[in-house]
Amino acid sequence: MTLSTPVDQAGAAAAGSATGGTAPIRRRKPSTAQRRGKALRVALAIMSCGILLFPLYWMVVVAFSPRTELLTRELRLWPQDFTLANFDTVFTTFPVATWFGNSIAIAIVVTAITVAVNLMSGYAFAHLKFPGSNLMFLLALSTLMLPVQVIMVSQFRLVTGLGLYGTYWAVILPSAATAFGIFLARQFIIGIPREIIEAAKMDGAGGIRVFAQIVLPLCKPLIAVLVLLTFLSTWNDFAWPLIALKESELFTLPIGMLFLQGAFGSDYGAIMAFALLSVLPMIVLFLAFQRYFVQGFARSGIR
Repeated sequence: MTLSTPVDQAGAAAAGSATGGTAPIRRRKPSTAQRRGKALRVALAIMSCGILLFPLYWMVVVAFSPRTELLTRELRLWPQDFTLANFDTVFTTFPVATWFGNSIAIAIVVTAITVAVNLMSGYAFAHLKFPGSNLMFLLALSTLMLPVQVIMVSQFRLVTGLGLYGTYWAVILPSAATAFGIFLARQFIIGIPREIIEAAKMDGAGGIRVFAQIVLPLCKPLIAVLVLLTFLSTWNDFAWPLIALKESELFTLPIGMLFLQGAFGSDYGAIMAFALLSVLPMIVLFLAFQRYFVQGFARSGIR
């Protein structure tokens, strides 16, 4: 038996390159244990997705099922008689279209203001050094430990004193910034190399131009995360709009769900039809921003 030395191996490689040939790279085939492990992980992922998506699927089934079919004890995974009567009941009994428009308008305005304030605050805490910046950032983070119910009385007195009670602005302005959004923006922007910002400043760019033309284009994943989280929390907010709004024409969908349950306590088809209408914008928004969602969290250091 002959042993090849490293010199011989190097010579063989040189000879192969001289003749123009390249040694094929052999990839190891996964072992049986690896294939079984991968199959087990895929099966667990499919099972988990099925468990998580089944309530949404059941909501769709009940929303399109007639009431007589829901009153039976037989469990059906698909409606035998497909109907839109539940949606007709919801739209003819309550001003659902008005409530839907209110929710859309409030969520869009709150999201635009909150994302803009969070991005500017995160940029200031990440790259602008000013006296007390660390203390202010810690104070902002400390508000995360306060439940929302603690500040509702003070918040109500504030909007009443400003003459905003019973208007859209009573819901919009208290949500103009979030401590978690500022923290997320700061953690993301602090990862942008300072050399890029310093180079832009040396070229004569001011602070606003640096933020608008350098920082913002690099923050697309962050913006997607902030938009999705802010829109979702605003869309599903129930307690504060219930307190701040007094006219039924200004109600949002979560408040309308409360009235719907009181009027149709046993009509599960109408309730699920209303719930499906309130969930659809969230599904569309998530599908639109899912490409940036995980990337935004990963680059922000949130695990």
